[in-house]
Amino acid sequence: MIYRDINGTRLSAIGMGCMRLPVVGGCDGFIDEEQVRQMVDYALSHGVNYFDTAWGYHAGRSETVMSSCLRRHPREHYCLATKFPGYNVDNFARKEEIFKEQLERTGVDHFDFYLLHNVIELNIEHYLDAGRDGLVPYLLRQKELGRIDHLGFSCHGELETLKRLMDVWGDQMEFCQIQLNYQDWRFQRADRKVAWLVGQGVPIIAMEPLRGGHLAVFTAQEQARLDALRPGVSPVEWGYRYVQSTPGVAVVLSGMSDLAQCRQNVAVFQTDDPLTAEERRVLEDIAEARLADSVVPCTGCRYCLDQCPSDLDIPYLISLYNEFMSRDDEKWLSMLKLDALPEEELPAMCLGCKSCTKVCPQGIDVAGVLDDFIDRLSKMG
Repeated sequence: MIYRDINGTRLSAIGMGCMRLPVVGGCDGFIDEEQVRQMVDYALSHGVNYFDTAWGYHAGRSETVMSSCLRRHPREHYCLATKFPGYNVDNFARKEEIFKEQLERTGVDHFDFYLLHNVIELNIEHYLDAGRDGLVPYLLRQKELGRIDHLGFSCHGELETLKRLMDVWGDQMEFCQIQLNYQDWRFQRADRKVAWLVGQGVPIIAMEPLRGGHLAVFTAQEQARLDALRPGVSPVEWGYRYVQSTPGVAVVLSGMSDLAQCRQNVAVFQTDDPLTAEERRVLEDIAEARLADSVVPCTGCRYCLDQCPSDLDIPYLISLYNEFMSRDDEKWLSMLKLDALPEEELPAMCLGCKSCTKVCPQGIDVAGVLDDFIDRLSKMG
């Protein structure tokens, strides 16, 4: 296992992300705890020591299940990371209640890593509040009390927003978590964030290295092009090697959804095999070609769900739209799945309020996508 260092703490170069755990019956809130237990045991036995959960993952169940699976192991064998749910600005007034409940959910007396979750344009002013009742001063007091070892933040906002946070709290932020993969290197301008963070000496934790699985498959043409550089390397390994070899990256988070994925992903990080400049360029060119006629870049993070007044399963509807836009048998496939949904869950129930877009890390115009979906389907009769 490759190991990196963040402020004196030795971390595995791959961390287990706990947002896409295996579930039962396709329900996000019903985690397959037995399979997660097997994944945790395997990861720990193969050198993984960083586990990343959050308040809202899996409808609030991720923290509890990860606690159940991890507490069977010595506390010093793993680092637990969780986050304050600032993607919903109403939560700032509940900071004491939320932090206390997170300690209860996880059953620990301290968090090894604690993050300001999803710093974006919508919530930056709340995160900047330096008054005694502000969130960061509260978390710094928890750190003084020994309940937090390392404090940092995740950011889906623009570089300018990231800089604003660091201008106020830079001396207190020990690491930064950003969305990083070979598609978002240019598309989400991750290259600018990496360059700035490296220049500031801030360790990077990389999330969405495979973009929610969208980068885990190559076309035959793409695979042949890459086989000419490294024969037989899988799309998954290409994606991880790209992020692993990016300057400044300490930990790469893998949102593992079953034991097979766990084994495959952990194996990549047993060796340090950075990509060459040419190999990185080819991957970036492949991403550019895909984006020329891309589908909607939803990663399935589910931040939008708490914001939708119609309680729509927005990631699922976008996945149906992407199927519709990318398959030859689009009418049969999409209509069949839409017909299986109750009326209150259909795209037409979108109110167009754009509350989801305000918290979307990708800035997706969900209302526009759903309107286009409805329009295209109606034209097909």
